[in-house]
This record gives sequence, structure tokens and C-alpha cells, in this order.
Amino acid sequence: MSTPDLLVSPVDDERLAPRSVVRRLLARPELGSAVGAVAVFVFFSIVADSFLRASSLGTVLYASSTIGIMAVPVALLMIGGEFDLSAGVLVTSSALVSSMFSYQMTANVWVGVGVSLLVTLAIGAFNGILLVRTKLPSFIITLGTFLMLTGLNLGFTKLISGTVSTKSISDMEGFPTAQDLFASHWTIGSVDLQVTIAWWLGLVVVATWVLLRTRAGNWIFAAGGNADAARAVGVPVARTKIGLYMAVAFCAWISGQHLLFSFDVVQSGEGVGNEFLYIIAAVIGGCLMTGGYGSAIGSAVGAFIFGMTNKGIVYAQWNPDWFKFFLGAMLLLATLLNAWVRKRAEAAA
Repeated sequence: MSTPDLLVSPVDDERLAPRSVVRRLLARPELGSAVGAVAVFVFFSIVADSFLRASSLGTVLYASSTIGIMAVPVALLMIGGEFDLSAGVLVTSSALVSSMFSYQMTANVWVGVGVSLLVTLAIGAFNGILLVRTKLPSFIITLGTFLMLTGLNLGFTKLISGTVSTKSISDMEGFPTAQDLFASHWTIGSVDLQVTIAWWLGLVVVATWVLLRTRAGNWIFAAGGNADAARAVGVPVARTKIGLYMAVAFCAWISGQHLLFSFDVVQSGEGVGNEFLYIIAAVIGGCLMTGGYGSAIGSAVGAFIFGMTNKGIVYAQWNPDWFKFFLGAMLLLATLLNAWVRKRAEAAA
């Protein structure tokens, strides 16, 4: 065999050949959701005159951020191949712990906030450890946690407060500074921007950096794609999944503190059903139900679609009872579009 036959020019190696812009776009998980977001924006711009007002932007972004803060870690968890059905009530649990601990112990509210963080992270770790130790499906484990937290939220609130809601803590030391961090807002012209928007965008940036620029991001994709194969090549699958559940818990703590310091009191029954909204935002954003594929940016686009639809129906003066119908229709359409985009990307690869 001659020497030239042993050499392959880098230009001739298709693995090193530069990909076109179209191929790179098709490979992005959030492409389908971005197309859907443009379609939803155009649709409500036509049917609702007030949708395009500057003041409406702040309202839409706020509605998006309240879902988006939780959609980010839920998306990472789904990329890692797992679900968390307790995420919605965990937000309420976080707020209840902060409020009741502060009120009953007559402490600075920051003490309650700190205790709430520890308790919420412990619940996330409980979900993760139980998952890796028992090998049970995450659906079953977190469904059990969901039911337990729902009962604990109501039972403890009635036991301590005598009602289904917490007592006011607005006159306690530390409340104004905690409110500044978790529930403040700024007005720019006619646009009112809540601090949750900054929390949401910051979490998207951090999660995207973790997924695309760190070893932990590779572990998340590997654990969701094929856990056994990932474990065989040295990926700490168990540690990765526990960390993902704790990330969900951390964001639930942020959302819970916003809930508490926005309204001062918390209803013990809040949060039930919100876990499905977080999952829907992640799926619309391109995450696969089977794991191993998705992005944090996609979850943000999915949450933005939720916010536009939620408020667009109000601005269009439609009956809000139809909201969940439109949300379900968007979920199906986004899933089909994401599947089509993924097939095109695989074919073009």
C-alpha cells in the first residue's frame, strides 16, 4: 500500500467538514419552539390590539418567568432522563416553611428563608437518593412525594395557623430586604418588570453554560441518553441525578420565596398542577420525554409561549376557560414539530 493511501486529508474527512448554517440550526433542540413562539406572537398581535402595547410586555414576561424559573431545572432533569411530579407543591412547601418558621420562632425572616432552603434541598436530595437506591421509576417516587407534600402542606398549616393560610409576616424584621431580592420590580417607561424575570434569565444563562461548557453537562446528556453505557465509561450517574433533583429544589425555593414575599401570606393548597406546566414548557422547548436531548434555552422559549398564550387570551377578551385547550394543542403541535425537526437534523447529519 502506497504512502498516499495511508493519509487522509482533513478536508476529505466528512467528520471535520464544516456544517452549513441550516444544518447547525436543525441540530438545535429549541428550533421548533422558536418557530412556534413566532407564530404565537404573530397570531395574538393580529387578534388582540392591546397585545403589542409596551405595558403588556411586562405582564407577558412576568407570566413567563413564574413558569420559566422552574422550567429550566425541570428541562435539565428531563435531559437527564427523569421527571419530578412534586415540583409544583414543593414551591408552596418552600414558602410555607419560610413563613411559619419565621412567624412561630419570632425570628428575622431571613432565618426562615435559610431554614426553607435547607428543607427544600433536603426534599430534592430525598427524591434523588430514593431514585438511585431503589431503581424505581421517577414518576412513582415523585408522585409519592407530591402526595406527601400536599398532605403536609395542608396538615401543618392547619395545625400551626388554625386555617389553610399562613399568618402575615410583613411587619417582621428583614421582610423589606427579602422582598427586594425575591419580589421587587422596576418600571421602565410604561413597562413594569418583576425581579423574577432577572432570576429566570440568569438561570437560563447558568444552565446553558453548564450543559454546553462543563463536564457536568456532558454527564447530564449521557445519563439521560443511556445510563448504563454512561456508567460503564465512568460517568457518575447517581451523583448527577441527585444533583439534578437538588437543582429543581433550589429553583422551587426561589419561586417559593417570590410567592411568599409578593403576597405576604401563602395558601397551603397552591401549586398543585403546576408541575405539568413546567414539564409542558420543557417539552415545547424541545426536550424529549425519553431523555438525552433538549436545552435550557428551549425551556425558556416554551415558558415564553406559555406567557404569551396565557395573557394573549385575556387581551383578546376570550373566555379564559379555553386556555388549557390551547395549551394542550400547543403541546401536541410542538411535540410533532420538534420530532420532525429532529428527524431532519439526523437526516442532514
